[in-house]
Amino acid sequence: MASPLSGCVSSLRSSMQLLDSSISILDSGVHDFPRLTKVLQTTRHFELLSESDLHAAQSSLLSEIQPEVDSLLSRVSTYLDKLERRERALMAKCELQEGRLSQGSAHRQSGAKSPGTRPRSGAGGGGTKMEELKMQQLRQKKERLSYAVGRLELQASQRERQLRKSMAAQ
Repeated sequence: MASPLSGCVSSLRSSMQLLDSSISILDSGVHDFPRLTKVLQTTRHFELLSESDLHAAQSSLLSEIQPEVDSLLSRVSTYLDKLERRERALMAKCELQEGRLSQGSAHRQSGAKSPGTRPRSGAGGGGTKMEELKMQQLRQKKERLSYAVGRLELQASQRERQLRKSMAAQ
């Protein structure tokens, strides 16, 4: 009985070795399976669209953005017009101030040279001081009035220039 069983035992041992070898081969082939699934997984980087879908998306985006762009452009245009008007007003003010300065310096030079503007020294004391004060007030009033007239003349000439420009632009 030993001999028929010994063949079975040896056959069983060889089957076990074969199974162990198969398991080790399968294990070496499968142990990297999670990494391989990640590597072999397909990723869509680009999606292809039809040309009509692309045009529809562009027109939709344009219809959403266009009103905002128009609004911003009109605001910028309004602001630029406002800045342009302010610049013209500042330039006119500068011209006016230059005119005043030139008139004021010419007036001061002519006033210092004229003999009638020298203060009088009199024997009366109190009366002459009052007269000097009155004369000084009158001179200041005259300067203010000449300044106002000069300013009005410059404004009138500026408005005439603007009117000519607007008529020429039309």
